Amino acid sequence: MAASVTCPVTIRIQEADFDIARETALLTKSRTDIGAVVSFSGICRADEDSANIAALTLEHYPGMAEEEIKRHVDEAVSRWPLNGVTVIHRVGRFMPGENIVLVLTASQHRQAAFQAAEFLMDYLKTNAPFWKKEESEAGTGWVEAQARDDEAAARWTKP
Repeated sequence: MAASVTCPVTIRIQEADFDIARETALLTKSRTDIGAVVSFSGICRADEDSANIAALTLEHYPGMAEEEIKRHVDEAVSRWPLNGVTVIHRVGRFMPGENIVLVLTASQHRQAAFQAAEFLMDYLKTNAPFWKKEESEAGTGWVEAQARDDEAAARWTKP
């Protein structure tokens, strides 16, 4: 499906926290063509597979990360009739409860917004050039890819 003529895209990688309400307001300001906004916010949780997480550190490959996210946002815009997209991914050290990632997708109708948001999150979990290091009672280590995330992303592959 073709995207609407105007589909503003915001992609940011930053250390600073974000405000979901503010980002949604920026995306929809003065727009009467938007009937649905889907938001996904990823938050640092306190446990993973029964280990208590003290902190999570996210690193990225500057330049490449933004390019890769843009490539997948462009794909989402070409697949669904979107009227706006925002992707904000934080880097740095996070404590449980802190925001990590925000994906906002706007469309005239909810189905496109939901599907595009899910597509983008599946991509961010599997292929975006970010690396996670967990600090827990068991020690500190880099997080390996999860098969469940790869399986979720595989459903978006075009036949």
